[in-house]
Amino acid sequence: MPKYLVQATYTAEGLKGLKKDQGTGRKQAVISAVESLGGKVESMYFALGEFDVIIIARLPDAASAAALSLHVSSTGLVRTKTTALLTAEDVDKSLAKDLKYNAPGK
Repeated sequence: MPKYLVQATYTAEGLKGLKKDQGTGRKQAVISAVESLGGKVESMYFALGEFDVIIIARLPDAASAAALSLHVSSTGLVRTKTTALLTAEDVDKSLAKDLKYNAPGK
């Protein structure tokens, strides 16, 4: 199952919700959302810096990752950035593919 990095930032209104629900409440909400898509949260951390939350999750496919991002962001309380993660073996398979490509100006 593909793995994704989800980085999230709360809006001011979202931070009020975090204060009400507490960290453990928000973590359970994330786990429930990911599991409802057939996925699993591998880890979730609250962070200092550009992002408030960092999640590593396995999801069935890119459509499921997009569904998570779109639904969460549509609340207006959280902004998300989702990145597909590749294993070293995935990179090796990608490098082994024959690709016909002409670089610009070449």
